[in-house]
Amino acid sequence: MAAAQRLSVVDEIFLRTHRGLGTPIALQGLWRTADRVDPELLRQVHAALRVGPLGRRVIRPSVPGARRSWRANTRAYSLEFTDGTIATEDLLEWADEQGANLDPEYGPGWRLSTAALNDGGSIVSLTCSHALADGRALVLAVDAALDGPSLTTARANASLGRETRAPASDWSDARRQWSIVVRGTFHALRRGIPERPAQTASTRGPGLSTRERGSVAGRVGVESAPILSVVLQCRAPDWEAAAAAQGGTGNSLFITLIAKMLWASGFPGETIDASLPVDTRDEPRVDNDLAMTEITIERTDTPATIREKARIAYERHMAGPGGMPEELLQVIPDRWAYALSKGAGERDILCSNIGTLPDSLRTLGPHRCTGVAARAIHPGLTTDRLPRTRLSGYLCRIADTYTLAVVSLDPVHIDAPETLRALAHETASALGLPISLW
Repeated sequence: MAAAQRLSVVDEIFLRTHRGLGTPIALQGLWRTADRVDPELLRQVHAALRVGPLGRRVIRPSVPGARRSWRANTRAYSLEFTDGTIATEDLLEWADEQGANLDPEYGPGWRLSTAALNDGGSIVSLTCSHALADGRALVLAVDAALDGPSLTTARANASLGRETRAPASDWSDARRQWSIVVRGTFHALRRGIPERPAQTASTRGPGLSTRERGSVAGRVGVESAPILSVVLQCRAPDWEAAAAAQGGTGNSLFITLIAKMLWASGFPGETIDASLPVDTRDEPRVDNDLAMTEITIERTDTPATIREKARIAYERHMAGPGGMPEELLQVIPDRWAYALSKGAGERDILCSNIGTLPDSLRTLGPHRCTGVAARAIHPGLTTDRLPRTRLSGYLCRIADTYTLAVVSLDPVHIDAPETLRALAHETASALGLPISLW
């Protein structure tokens, strides 16, 4: 594995959420196969993942102001096989459980697991802490692991664009960070005292101590938040035809679908604010290489009007706290950084378009995949820390199929799996999308 790299501002935001300073997030890839997956094949994939770019953990700096860094970590959870079989209608509930006890700082930060389905197939899950990777990065890591059990560290580093040079010392990095922060703060103050960052509506309480790492679930007197999910599939030609018929694109139809699902659930607002992640990588890297932008959607909007709003939004990204340099968040204590950035990327809905997946993910060895999905889950989320976000959607395309995973964080309006499934089916039908549900 390459020498240690420094964490980005986004990496550290997700690291804080792991500690209870924000909404806990883990990324998950899911594969459904038509038949039982060979255990030996999965052991080979697991071995490749251990020495791949997900095999790392966070190291604290020795100098104040220096950024945290990554260190290779081949310690991993064992490949997990679920006993017996599970019903297909329960597979997402099983998948939700695969995010427990991931730890990007003390490790391991990822888990590979599988279960047999009662339809004769299998479900395979790869889950990792969001501090390790974003959605596109998880895809890249899997693509490398599926390249074969002989995948070497050097090959992984080369193919995923990882650095091989030694990092700067903590002293050098601290000087760089403080220089950026001081210059940026001076320029920001010349334009006037920055406004305090707007706080988003939320039922969350104060964050945990940084020593209280691990899952935030299980605190005395606090209930786990009921997180509901649905995965739907649609033939790509049908999806594109429905989008074109309404003057939109596949992406703007996706955003429209999530917004209309929220309104159909009983959301009272006349407008919906949508958070849109933007992939900022210029080469394939397993990192959190993303920025955020946003649009405001009105009830009268269509895929055509949302297409134009999104086009403009993708040209601008959300700025640092109060106009200050974002590096400020890396040189101040975690609790202060959380207070400054709290809820910064949260809106009423999240629409993450992961893009087209590589063909390597269409099969697991000789086993044909009947479905491939990517999404975020929220292990340990409790009712006192629910975010502003009510619905999150994660869209990807593989071959001639679009797959959309929808996660509900609104237990008031969406209180049962059947409710979410009905919302997805009815809203998709109204938009001319013939879908099937997992």
